[in-house]
Amino acid sequence: MRELATKAKIMEFMRLLARNSREEVRVYFTGGTSAVLIGWRDSTIDVDLKFEPETDELFRALPEIKEQLQINIELASPPDFIPLLNGWEDRCQFIAREGKVTFFNYDPYSQALSKIERGHLQDERDVRSMLENGMVDREKLLALFKEIEPYLYKYPAIDAASFSLAVESITATEK
Repeated sequence: MRELATKAKIMEFMRLLARNSREEVRVYFTGGTSAVLIGWRDSTIDVDLKFEPETDELFRALPEIKEQLQINIELASPPDFIPLLNGWEDRCQFIAREGKVTFFNYDPYSQALSKIERGHLQDERDVRSMLENGMVDREKLLALFKEIEPYLYKYPAIDAASFSLAVESITATEK
């Protein structure tokens, strides 16, 4: 059984991954990994990430790192689940640079919308934390959703009406 990914494990993951990169790469953490690094949670069940460019050397390194740290790793980011938000790269938050790898938390607005779409209780808690901590502005979140709403048809797993109601509900709440 794999261990939970704590901040210390994620930081070690970053060091190990960077050792395997011979070229400049940007790694974007998302989901629970971002929540742990920012401090909303103590741990997460897996390290969710995306890297650009996608390099064989990093793909090949992941299984060994996974075994060494005894953590789960998932290649996932918001555009796997919702349409890509305009300006997402500019909103990514720098974490650190290790060797040739620069680490970021993926755009908080993209993360918030993908969490709202997924609809799990922990995801809702994360979005509320993002709103309460000022990482995400309610009006901007709603505006960005309205920009992608016409493209939801490209994601057949999404129930557009339910997603829209969930976004409106969470952006209307003052908690």
